[in-house]
Amino acid sequence: MVVECRGKKEDAELELEFRRICDGENQGNRQLPFNIVFADKKTNLTGLQLADLVARPVGLNYIRPKQANQAFELLKKKFFCDGGRKGVGSGYENVGLKIYPAQKAKSPDEPTEAVAPTGNPQST
Repeated sequence: MVVECRGKKEDAELELEFRRICDGENQGNRQLPFNIVFADKKTNLTGLQLADLVARPVGLNYIRPKQANQAFELLKKKFFCDGGRKGVGSGYENVGLKIYPAQKAKSPDEPTEAVAPTGNPQST
């Protein structure tokens, strides 16, 4: 997995959590065969650009689900869904779209707080 560098402290924290999950501290209690690679922000990788384009609409939809979000409305038709192609645009939560760790906002004016994640940890 390639991730963009954020800073020494943030990168170290992310790597530690990533390694814990891959070492078996996940819902399936199984080891996962992934490695983490940190890419400099100046690296112009197509995958990171695509991730940036998808992350903001997904994040905004999660933080403010009632706010209009045209980009997310287009994206949700691209996620793997429970019902396969017949269920396009619905049934993607915890299937083709996994928010990890799960967080819920107390209110629009207060920051989010972490809650225990649920569902399959292998979503993307």
